[in-house]
Amino acid sequence: MGFADIHQTDMSSPERNGASKVAQNDLDWNDEVEELPFKTLTREEAQALSARHPPISPWRIVAMQAVVGVLVALLGWLFTGQSKTAWSALCGAAAVVLPNALMAWGMTGLFRGIPGAAVLGFMFWELIKIMTAIAILAVTAVGMPDLSWLALLAALVGCLKVNWLALLWQGRARKV
Repeated sequence: MGFADIHQTDMSSPERNGASKVAQNDLDWNDEVEELPFKTLTREEAQALSARHPPISPWRIVAMQAVVGVLVALLGWLFTGQSKTAWSALCGAAAVVLPNALMAWGMTGLFRGIPGAAVLGFMFWELIKIMTAIAILAVTAVGMPDLSWLALLAALVGCLKVNWLALLWQGRARKV
């Protein structure tokens, strides 16, 4: 059977109809998808929803991260009695707190009316945040010969976990 013979086969042949039914059945499942109802909120409903679920201020999270960093530094100094442990913990906290503060500052003036600009702005400030954190860690590693890596990592991880604690705290505050 050559190329011309394949094109001249009868399209109403039983083999072709069976394949056609299978292909049609594959397409039918899309038709059965139920769309969820969508309701546009009125201005009053949107304001009520916003009042019930207030956003978390990024400055509050940055402040909580700074407090956790200072607490880890104090605990490190109390347990070891060495100032290098406290300074190492403060450098770890600074690698989280300063970039997050920079991003919070940069995101406050973002273009609110243009969604694409807001997304690009977010990506830009996230990149700045990551580069700043890496720079702080690199300067700390090079500039502190007696660095306590355990204290630095403890403060770094402790400050990073504040984000999750803030979300958990906000979720519990809503339920009350």
